[in-house]
Amino acid sequence: MQTPTQATERADPVQTRPLSGATAWIISDGKAGHEALCLGVAEALGVRAEIKRVAPTGVWKLMAPWGPVDPGEKFGKPGTLFAPPWPQIAFAAGRTTTPYIRALKKKAGLKTYTVIMMDPKTGPRSADLFWVPEHDKRRGPNVVSTLTAPHPLSPALLTDLRSHPDAAIDALRQPRIAVLIGGPNERYRYPHPVVEELAALVRSLADLGAGLMITTSRRTPPELIAGIERAVRGANAIIWKGEGPNPYRAFLAHADAFLVTADSVNMAGEAAATGKPIYIFEPPGGAEKFTAFHQRLREKGVTRAAPERFETLGTWSYEPLYAADVVAAEIERRWQRRRTMLSGLT
Repeated sequence: MQTPTQATERADPVQTRPLSGATAWIISDGKAGHEALCLGVAEALGVRAEIKRVAPTGVWKLMAPWGPVDPGEKFGKPGTLFAPPWPQIAFAAGRTTTPYIRALKKKAGLKTYTVIMMDPKTGPRSADLFWVPEHDKRRGPNVVSTLTAPHPLSPALLTDLRSHPDAAIDALRQPRIAVLIGGPNERYRYPHPVVEELAALVRSLADLGAGLMITTSRRTPPELIAGIERAVRGANAIIWKGEGPNPYRAFLAHADAFLVTADSVNMAGEAAATGKPIYIFEPPGGAEKFTAFHQRLREKGVTRAAPERFETLGTWSYEPLYAADVVAAEIERRWQRRRTMLSGLT
């Protein structure tokens, strides 16, 4: 009897990946976060990925993920976005992409191994494999779960980023702290007192003599950005507010520690790929999934709750969490098993 796969986020090193150089499609709704999930695993596999963006409209959008692809798109016909030759691997993430990967699975059959990233709330036959975060409830024989989400920030990429000098970062004092700031969403709130609390916390890091690498997100409200700017005025700090090239990856690679707001599981998960200490600032609110995620990170020794004020910086380490490699290894295992079964039938 098969059981759900719940993998630890450390895959054994593989000299030659079985699917290296294989063709792959990433069926995308255009959302950067969804594409990052798929690209992280695709890059870990070493496949040649082509992104195919879809944007169904009208009733076809409303019926997703359960309904079919709009017949007007002529799925599978020559000259359309989805036409043979079929890829060896295909990924999809996001509710509106599910009809497309289900149609591909039907058209391509066993020629294409299909993977859905996140739970679209459809049946298990929609794809060959589903990935869901550990705090999600979906389980089954074709489900793999990891604590953090897959992303492209591999150990090799982080090492490469560290090898390239960055004048602005190099000018910062050590320790260098990456401050990753999200903002309000449907689960967390940032009333004025919380904005002041977070700004004072960031200032206390500067008062310790740390160099600060601060990045905001699209959800960060203007009041919070202004509060952070006032807090670090005259401090040894870089603050990115969405203008110019995004230094986010460089910040992660060069950080000695992190301060991350709890409203983004992705930012915490990406910081966890470094093996460096992570402090979590938790604004009011939360939800069961967020609570479970942050609790597991604390239990694994990855994160600690941020204090009211930093008087000193803790030093701890842990095995970096890199879920993309784990999901890739599971795909390889299942794909090879299928290939062996098919070869036995011919």
